[in-house]
Amino acid sequence: MSESKELQAKAKQAVASPAEQTQSGIVFTPEVDIFENERQITLLADMPGVAPDDIQLDLNDNVLTISGGVKPFEGANESDVLIEFEIGRYHRQFNLSEVIDQNKIEAKLEDGVLRLILPKAEKAIPRQIEVTVG
Repeated sequence: MSESKELQAKAKQAVASPAEQTQSGIVFTPEVDIFENERQITLLADMPGVAPDDIQLDLNDNVLTISGGVKPFEGANESDVLIEFEIGRYHRQFNLSEVIDQNKIEAKLEDGVLRLILPKAEKAIPRQIEVTVG
């Protein structure tokens, strides 16, 4: 499947040094599914364990950045016995074209899946032109 021209995943870049991160820990790339119709692009990002208050969505210079953190599940008076769910941060970026109406982007988190609705600008929506006689 080829990526849509309106929304492209930003290429992975290696971090030059750990000092560039503002927080220690593991950084995950959330898996995404992207769907498109005539009016919008829908992006689903898997971010299990992230609360709505811990998600940041930033849009700057046509780059959409998704990030969010997973907090430890154990309580203050509990000690780890077995940990298989890794704690860390999610981070992914996408380049948006002028086809996306950036002022109308919507986001919703449900069951660990972030759903972004990226509506297309009116000029990018296909339309039928009626032919009249005379």
